[in-house]
Amino acid sequence: MPALATRRPSPCLFCALAPALRPRPQHLPHIQTAHRTGGAAWKRGQEASQKPHLQLRYGKARETPREPYELFKDSRFTQQPDVFPSVRKQLEELRRQLETPAFLEGLRLTRAEFEEQWKRFSKQVQSWSRTRAPEMVTLAQAARRSNKMLALRLRYHFFASTYGERFTSAELENQKALADLRYPAEWYPATREIARTVHVHVGPTNSGKTYHALKRLEEVDSGIYLGPLRLLAHEVYTRLRAKGKPCALVTGEEQRIPEGVKPTMWSCTVEMAPLNTPLDVAVIDEIQMINHDERGWAWTQAYLGVRAHELHVCGEARAVPIIRQLAALCGDKVIVHEYERLTPLNVADRSLGGSLEKLEKGDCIVAFSVLGIHALRRLIEKKTGKKCAIVYGGLPPETRAQQARLFNEPDNDYDFLVASDAIGMGLNLSIKRVILETMMKSDGHQLVQLKTSEVKQIAGRAGRYRTAHQAIAQDSKETEASDASSDPVIGFDDAVPVVPKEPEKQTVGYVTTLEDFDFRFLKMRMSDEPAPIKTAGIFPPTTVIERFSNYFPPGTPFSYILLRLHEISNVHPRFHLCGLKDQLAIADIIQPIKNLNVQERLTICAAPVDTRDSAATAVLEELVRCIADNVSGSLLDIQSLPLETLDLEPSGKREYLYKLEQLHKMIVLYLWLSYRFPQVFTTRALATHAKQLVEDRIETTLSEFSFTELTRQKIMDKRKKAVESAIERQLRAAKKAGERGEEWEATVGEEGVVMPEEKKALFV
Repeated sequence: MPALATRRPSPCLFCALAPALRPRPQHLPHIQTAHRTGGAAWKRGQEASQKPHLQLRYGKARETPREPYELFKDSRFTQQPDVFPSVRKQLEELRRQLETPAFLEGLRLTRAEFEEQWKRFSKQVQSWSRTRAPEMVTLAQAARRSNKMLALRLRYHFFASTYGERFTSAELENQKALADLRYPAEWYPATREIARTVHVHVGPTNSGKTYHALKRLEEVDSGIYLGPLRLLAHEVYTRLRAKGKPCALVTGEEQRIPEGVKPTMWSCTVEMAPLNTPLDVAVIDEIQMINHDERGWAWTQAYLGVRAHELHVCGEARAVPIIRQLAALCGDKVIVHEYERLTPLNVADRSLGGSLEKLEKGDCIVAFSVLGIHALRRLIEKKTGKKCAIVYGGLPPETRAQQARLFNEPDNDYDFLVASDAIGMGLNLSIKRVILETMMKSDGHQLVQLKTSEVKQIAGRAGRYRTAHQAIAQDSKETEASDASSDPVIGFDDAVPVVPKEPEKQTVGYVTTLEDFDFRFLKMRMSDEPAPIKTAGIFPPTTVIERFSNYFPPGTPFSYILLRLHEISNVHPRFHLCGLKDQLAIADIIQPIKNLNVQERLTICAAPVDTRDSAATAVLEELVRCIADNVSGSLLDIQSLPLETLDLEPSGKREYLYKLEQLHKMIVLYLWLSYRFPQVFTTRALATHAKQLVEDRIETTLSEFSFTELTRQKIMDKRKKAVESAIERQLRAAKKAGERGEEWEATVGEEGVVMPEEKKALFV
């Protein structure tokens, strides 16, 4: 980031007389790092800015001085395209956004002050371009990712040049002291007062690990389940209530509190964990997601903050080292339970070659979009003459359970299942073979490869230990009665691992792909091991952000405060700061709105809203103004909410489906805010009813949606090109590794890719 100059030569009287902050005891090595907020490219840019030869303009001495023209020979510059035209275009767009009267009022800048600041900033950017400064390297790397990232970096640089120079050296030191995030275990003092035993259940999919943890949860009087999906949280909620437990369901979009009795059991998505409630047992599912770039902080918070005497964490074996390290920080006792897969899992000999006629009973095709799921269902039913069930997270719980029953029941016509990747997160269905429609999925900006851990988790759902029909037949009447209100065909990680009384043929699970060009990539992923988990994600607690914001003058954009905190944060190497994702864009959208405190802005920044959709951001602004003005936000009074979409004539066209999906997201946003600001948004029941109406209309529309073979072929061609490009990049990287004398050499010549024989088998 740009250097922050100081206007005032000396601190004020208060800062000069203020006692120096007492340094905290260093229980862990003190390491200062500049953490990224925009991916690996931003991190490399930050590392590049620390290189000695990139700091010539600061007058740093070098043992072997480099001539100025040598800077232009550096590969980090010569390999970057000329991005200044893109920078200039984004500067013009940024100026149009900032010079509006509402935004200037929010920034506490007059028109003359803004013009002066903008003129100076523009000259600074031009200087970066002429001198090939490190700031231009970071801008070039941001531009390669997306225009959105480039605009974000430019906006941050402008705010830094406008507000950063107002700080004294004493204020900068205090900011750094507040940004010391090396001791996240100390953020939860009440939890540190109790002795905890941590049971770590690790193993592959279909091994019984989650089943054992949930059995222990059912045995105690008070406890909590924390999972990655609302789908899983709803299933545990249903099962605990079937056992007669007073259980509450809490997710970001829904809360169900038992009436007339205080809940002693909780089933939540991991972000909604109640940290101040004393509990007997807590179950944290999919613990390997503690390393997630964006959501990892929620698993770390749950592990460090849940006040349970007995903690059960379930996930992959690669999470054990980081859990042991966290347990050492907290003084927890660790017991590791290892499980083996109950049935074999094999990669099939070949793909389906794009032919849906090759599907067999018990097959599950995994797609990565709702539209793709419904399109595949129609194509399968058309080509095979058999019925096809669908399961994905967005389905209402009752519909999802009904579809699962139809697929699991062996004596009906529902031979196939089309599902989302949610089946990899604990759903247990009677799947014989998993078929991946594609090995690429969208990250919101572009198509990216599926990770090894993702592929193995989805593939592991093939070959259940027992089918639903067998499980129900063998369960006792007592068990059937206790589970009467739950769904007997959707389980967690596994059915009960009980050996059947009569010997039966061992079930074998298979995994393959729909297309040939994906199959070689699948074999490569299945032969690899997932990357080890080295760090746990964290996010600054609300108290730190509130105190940190007090060092900034009124009108300072909240997005700049968040980025500034991330830039100077001091984090121990076993942790990493999670990315801000859409929080910065939301912060800028609501910046002109007054009468919002830091706590309210921080809460709103986590709202589920598509910042690229102008209609969605308009609804967000109107809802936030209701919060700021403390006026009633009735659903029917929100003028920007297009409820008239429900009155349109149903159609199978994409435009109509898009309007329904857009309205659904807006109502979900309203419900999300209603749980956080219940005094403002008082028509939650009406919103829930409207949400159900939209979901029913979407289901009807999707069942009639037209999806031609030509459209599907265009999508397949695009994915094929993306897969081949990804493999080519990997082979080029392998070639460079070979040139450095590392393992797995590969060359790309006129006859194609040449590699060692042991790796060739992966691409046959």
